[in-house]
Amino acid sequence: MMTQSPHRPKTRSSRIVSLIALLCLGAPAVTSAQPVRSSAVALSAEDSALVAKASAYLQSLGQARGRFVQTDPFGTKSRGDLYLKRPGKMRFAYDPPLGLLVVSDGFNVSIADSRLKTFDRYPLGTTPLALLLAREIRLDRGVIIDRVTRNADGFAITARDGRKEAEGRIVLAFSSNPVALKSWAVTDAQGQTTRIDLEQFSPVSGLDRALFVLVDPRSLAPGSAKTRR
Repeated sequence: MMTQSPHRPKTRSSRIVSLIALLCLGAPAVTSAQPVRSSAVALSAEDSALVAKASAYLQSLGQARGRFVQTDPFGTKSRGDLYLKRPGKMRFAYDPPLGLLVVSDGFNVSIADSRLKTFDRYPLGTTPLALLLAREIRLDRGVIIDRVTRNADGFAITARDGRKEAEGRIVLAFSSNPVALKSWAVTDAQGQTTRIDLEQFSPVSGLDRALFVLVDPRSLAPGSAKTRR
């Protein structure tokens, strides 16, 4: 795990890691033995229709790529390239000089920081990415929907884990015509929010599987056997 340091580069990188590692809103599939509410309050027919549209859109995303702008709780912005291949796979490649890669291979989320020479790995099911990368996306299952709000050109869905009500929330923002994911924001139990805004995010095909493989560089050190997935 990462060590603490008073230097700003390490602190800044730790903020990014906290987004992936600590805000555990994405939960494993809920079984009939683990019932949860689908909403905190009864949704109107119009709100339910928007939730259904959002679910259908996310389910339809097979492969996509674009740019992202991340704003951390302190207002610091970081940019990079985003690649998605459902189910399970996503890659955040942060622009220099940050030197950070965040990759989900379908099982784990790996975080490599070339500047700090660190490597961390977390189960996908304990990160917010699990909500977006599930094989079957159903916003009416496994999460509590607190509200659906509308604006001039879209709508937003505020949700939280159905079994961890005190551990934060996620807001997914969509455009209306056509329905498309525009951003998401994660707020932790301390009220700190990290936001991801998407730019030029659109479906593609033929993404290289190597984009979604991130090997611990320690396994490639001299004297270690090189491994490939």
